Amino acid sequence: MGKKHKKSAAEKSAVKAGADKPQKLSRKDYEKELAKLQGELVKLQFWVRKTGAKVMIVFEGRDAAGKGGVIKRITERVSPRIFKVIALPAPTEREKTQLYIQRYLTHFPAAGEIVLFDRSWYNRAGVERVMGFCTDKEYERFLRMTPAVERALIDNDIILIKYWFDVSMDEQQRRFEDRIEDDRKKWKLSPMDKESFNRWYDYSRARDAMFEATDTDFSPWHVVPSDDKKRARLNCISHLLDLIPYKELPRTEVKLGKRNLKGKYDDEASLVGRRIIPGKY
Repeated sequence: MGKKHKKSAAEKSAVKAGADKPQKLSRKDYEKELAKLQGELVKLQFWVRKTGAKVMIVFEGRDAAGKGGVIKRITERVSPRIFKVIALPAPTEREKTQLYIQRYLTHFPAAGEIVLFDRSWYNRAGVERVMGFCTDKEYERFLRMTPAVERALIDNDIILIKYWFDVSMDEQQRRFEDRIEDDRKKWKLSPMDKESFNRWYDYSRARDAMFEATDTDFSPWHVVPSDDKKRARLNCISHLLDLIPYKELPRTEVKLGKRNLKGKYDDEASLVGRRIIPGKY
């Protein structure tokens, strides 16, 4: 099995007796733990490539729940050739006439790949259901058939892991307001965000129905409480690593040796007169 991750001293002391919430995790402790987990993700990468494993991870949840943040931390220290992030746009007119799962199938992992879906076929159980983008018949068929499809994926040796990021009403509002004020985050806002804000309980009911139909023993949903972004990221990555039976594999030590200076010349002087960008910083 994958390496089990012990809680740090900071984590162990974070929850006071009788306290409702853990103490705030410092950036130093957060980055220390994240670095350890990202090191394990590199080990996972080597194992997946060596063994030809196929891993598929679904990230769902409310808008502003933190899915993108954890995906970024998972992928920022590994190879994009192994860890592939899929975030599909709205379906085209042609895709709307296809078998619903069809446009996702082409992105499923081949041997030696880990595919992370930033939203997935579960759009049908969420935004499409709430916003009326699909018919009742299409929705009911999706809930009925999805467990069978996921069983087929697992029977074909795909490791399928599903996460639901859960954020509170107050925290979601705070994050939306932050996006409005922060020029770096305004691109994240969309008309769908406003609708998800206004239809909180419609989305809650859609989530509940989705869980009822697709939270199976062979393909369960794992809920990630995400009001605390730092803890949500660490908890999710740690949990992910514990679910995959990877092992640390021996690797050939790389030695640089001596640089070959044959044909030496002043290669910096040859850049004089080229278009060097201004040094503003």
